[in-house]
Amino acid sequence: MKILVLSDDFPPHSFGGAGMVAFNLSKEMQRRGHQVRVVTTVRTDSDAGRFEYEGLAIDRIASDYDLKWQSFRCLKNQLTVDKVAAIIAEYKPDVVHAHNIHAHLSYHSLSLAKQSGAKVILTCHDIMTFHFGKFTEYIDPHFLDMPQSFDYHISPFRQLRAYRLRYNPWRNMVIRRVLRQSVDNVVAVSDSLKQAMEQNGITNVERIYNGIGVNEWQVPMLTVQAFKAKHGLAGKRVAMFSGRLEGAKGAWELFKSFEKIAAEMPEARLLVVAKRDRSAESKLAYAAEKGFADKVVFTGWLSGSDLHAAYAAADVIVNPSVCLDTFGLVNIEAMALRKPVVATCFGGSPEIVVDGQTGYIVNPLDLDLMAQKVKSLLTDHAKAVRFGEAGYARVKNDFSLVKQADEYEKVYRG
Repeated sequence: MKILVLSDDFPPHSFGGAGMVAFNLSKEMQRRGHQVRVVTTVRTDSDAGRFEYEGLAIDRIASDYDLKWQSFRCLKNQLTVDKVAAIIAEYKPDVVHAHNIHAHLSYHSLSLAKQSGAKVILTCHDIMTFHFGKFTEYIDPHFLDMPQSFDYHISPFRQLRAYRLRYNPWRNMVIRRVLRQSVDNVVAVSDSLKQAMEQNGITNVERIYNGIGVNEWQVPMLTVQAFKAKHGLAGKRVAMFSGRLEGAKGAWELFKSFEKIAAEMPEARLLVVAKRDRSAESKLAYAAEKGFADKVVFTGWLSGSDLHAAYAAADVIVNPSVCLDTFGLVNIEAMALRKPVVATCFGGSPEIVVDGQTGYIVNPLDLDLMAQKVKSLLTDHAKAVRFGEAGYARVKNDFSLVKQADEYEKVYRG
């Protein structure tokens, strides 16, 4: 079967979550004997062209524009669509599988794929099919209990007020029409995302969870010890956060919660794997102001074996998003390394982390509760190990790359 993968971000140019999912799935499909070709985007013409990475044939198309116009360009980006059409005509795929295309490759690429006669699948990794920007407004910041249900309906007028001239009021309507006319299978990566899409007029959505190659995440003990020595973590109790240190990811809640832990546990450390940008600097400044900067270990962004070692060096992983965080790859990455997770109740995390068995589900707005749950796993080593082993068994059974690929093969052939 000839498969053409479309994804705005893709290794080695970008190692974002959706791009990594597309990469790992592409590698697995190629391993199974399918012919796979990838179309992705880069900023400059000098980086564009045919490329090969880990055995995958990759076509990189240059697209660079001011992303404040993304709500318009996402529908049809003239910088890319002609080249996508030419690649489709040359390759003649049986299946076109799109991932994140809402910045550069654009939704028009789905129409081009359908016109070629290929089967078209769109995997939605985020909320951008129906919402522009981080989806936070459905969360009541004053409600600290665990919500039992969510109203995901959005108002175009609220989006227009929020983004003004940056927002295209016709955007969602056009996207729904493209999905209805040109996409054979719309896939959401969690039930929470599926529900949100359906509440906002996108029907016939199926759910396929992301998967992980569990064996690829095992780390030698000497590597872990070297990582701990390098970052001053030997003999410490370590809570880890991996992701963007921005408000929607629960960065403020994370630091304010850890402030409480640091006051009670001198040996506690917060290991932060994140890009050192303006948002990160504000959190580090807060730690310095409150007197616990010496307990924050900031590595910068890590990938590959360095990222695996960071997970392995931690005692508990914290995922405190206060947005519709659709899946949370950090959850299954932690579980692959036998680490318990304290995860948000918002988004897909409660579908992955089993409360009281593989970690804890919390409302991250309740700082005291989140601190309590993280501290309990830092202080009770036996429980942390027990939860970690249960998580490892769960990820192998329910969130493996093999299971994910099996389900997509059924979609491809259906």
